Formats: sequence, C-alpha cells, structure tokens
Amino acid sequence: MEKLSLLTTEESNPKTARLDEMPTAEILKTMNEEDQTIALAVQKVLPQIEQTVEAVVSAFKAGGRLIYTGAGTSGRIGVLDAVECPPTFSTSAELVQAVLAGGQGAMFTAVEGAEDDELLGASDLEKLAVTKNDVVIGIAASGRTPYVKGSLVYASSCGAKTVALSSNKNSLIGKYADITIEVVTGPEVLTGSTRLRAATAHKMVLNMITTASMVKTGKVYKNLMVDLNASNYKLRERAKQMVCTLTDVSYEEAERVLETTDFDVKLAIVMIFTGVSKDEAEQLIRATGGFVREAVKTANVKEG
Repeated sequence: MEKLSLLTTEESNPKTARLDEMPTAEILKTMNEEDQTIALAVQKVLPQIEQTVEAVVSAFKAGGRLIYTGAGTSGRIGVLDAVECPPTFSTSAELVQAVLAGGQGAMFTAVEGAEDDELLGASDLEKLAVTKNDVVIGIAASGRTPYVKGSLVYASSCGAKTVALSSNKNSLIGKYADITIEVVTGPEVLTGSTRLRAATAHKMVLNMITTASMVKTGKVYKNLMVDLNASNYKLRERAKQMVCTLTDVSYEEAERVLETTDFDVKLAIVMIFTGVSKDEAEQLIRATGGFVREAVKTANVKEG
C-alpha cells in the first residue's frame, strides 16, 4: 500500500500551522494568497491539457464521448462540468458524461468505501459500453484512488484514450493513462482538504478541456456560445442579444428570425448573413461540420 503521508496533497502547509488561532480576516487573506498560485500550477500543464483537447475533439468527430470518472470531490467536479454542457452547447446528455463512485446519490451524500473499490470502477465503465472512440478522464487529487485506477484500466482494455488528472507528481493512476495531467497545487490550507486548491485546479482544467473542445467542433462563433439551448427566458434573451450583436439587426428582427428557427442561434445567424432559407442554412451548417463562419463563407462563394 502506498503511504498517503508522502503525497504533496497530504502535507501540512507551514503557512497555516496556526490556522485555528488566526482572526477571520487573516484566514481569508491566507486562503486568497494560496489560491493565487492555482492558475500558475495549471499553466505548467498546458501542453498536456492541449493533448487532451485534441484527443477529445477527435473522439467527438468519430462519434465518441468524453467520460469523467472519479470519487468524492473529484468525481463531483466531473459531474459539474458534464451537466453544464447540454445547456451551454446544446449537446446530448451522452456526449459528456460523468461516473461517480457510489452512484448518483454520492453527489449529495458520501458513499464510504466506494472509492476503494477498483472493480466497481471497471464495472461502472462497462455499463457505459466504452469503445475505442471514447476518451475517459480519471480524476483523483491524490492520484491513487482505486476506483479511478479500475476505470482507467478497463477503458484502456476497450481501446479508449485515457487521461489521468491528479495533483501529485508520479501519480499511480498516471501509469494507466495515455496522457497524464499532474497539476501540483501543493499542501492545502486545511491539511488534506483537497476540495480546496486541488479541486479548484481540476475545475479549471475541465473548464478548459470542454470549452476548447466545443470551440474546435463548431459550437462557438467568435467568442459567443451560438449553440446554446435557449430553454428559458434568460437564455432566449441571450440568444436575441447574440444575433443582434453579430448581425447588427434590430432586436425585433432578431426575435422574428429566431422564432422561425425555434431559437436556433446558428441558423438565425446564417440566414441573416446569407439571405438563404432555413432549410438551406441547415444544409450549409451540416456541410461545414457545424461551423458558422465556414457556412457563411460557403454560401457567399456559391452566390459569387
């Protein structure tokens, strides 16, 4: 068995040795100062994050999925990122998924012992029918969680691309992954509480992976989320504003066109820019892999 006391995430932080004696203001100031190191730690692993994004983009183009697997806080970070993809990018619930040790209930109540079950990690991935077209990212701040190891070993046996995300150098799970992202955030303010800096770093990394992957698969035009699912008043208003901003039409015109597209922002933009019908705009977007910029260029070339 590996000694947890040797892990960086388990070390005591000398800056907070008297944490229980600090005034509130000093506690907050110290936490804030320590948090400022997180982005710099992430910066050091940008090449590995880039490799992961390229793998995810390839998976999406091949009809594959991105699957997060983890336990406790690490697993919940995966769930948070996965559930935000459908409303932000109009993806299916299957495209980006998260598997949490102990099941869905573990999102709200800790399931003791689940993280130590390597076979459970494999079993949960088996239920998803993982294939060679998928990317599986195992998340574990310690870098040694048996559940995550089991998930990665099983995913590799299926031919899936595997990624290990941890906060310790030379992580155990890294030995079972094609790509290893070790974002070393150091000892926590509260010793061993990896829901703090380690978890924040992992959230940043997952934000990068999904956002960049969606950009590279046509879900974004300029810096706007033109594939959002306008499912409520706020998002419908955001859709109208995007169309106004991008095409310079009036609010009323944006609303009119969006209503004809069932609030599909991409369709509305292409229709306004090119003057084509809804059906033609759909064909253009499909033919260019979902990229608005390319769809508009293609239409203009045809007209010319």
